[in-house]
Amino acid sequence: MGLVRKVSPVKLIMGMISNNGSLFENVEKMLERKYDKIDFKSNIIDFNFTDYYTQEMGERLLRRFISFKKLIHPKELSGIKLHTNILEKKNAINSKRSINIDPGYLNEGKLILASTKDNLQRFYLSQGIYAEITLYYKDDNFQNFLWTYPDYRTQEYNDIFKQIRELFRKQIGR
Repeated sequence: MGLVRKVSPVKLIMGMISNNGSLFENVEKMLERKYDKIDFKSNIIDFNFTDYYTQEMGERLLRRFISFKKLIHPKELSGIKLHTNILEKKNAINSKRSINIDPGYLNEGKLILASTKDNLQRFYLSQGIYAEITLYYKDDNFQNFLWTYPDYRTQEYNDIFKQIRELFRKQIGR
């Protein structure tokens, strides 16, 4: 019989997509009020890996990743995803999203993303929210799965997540 262990805290991250770079700053302020200080911001990156968001949000999409200083319990992820959905609606124009906010968390060994959509690689959390292990850490890099999104497979994203992982490691004393 295995022993039940205390769940370790994890680092909250968010990926944002919009065609309006200034919207990132506005949403970041809202997120900081709710989740504490942002301790990492990536550069703004061109997002041209899919046209999934184009009809709703327009052309020339941009991406930014952020992380928060305050660590969270993994069970908080479903509530956080519900909150980011509300923020997306608040920032919508004519019922179309102007920003996509994807929360997740990172620890030393993996990157988990939240989703409202079920799929074979996702497991149910609560309140209509699923979680997906998107990347795992091995050999000094984040590694892909068959289902890992194309942009999350890039070295640019890998470098961002490694920086956030190092912040997390310092926070937990490693």
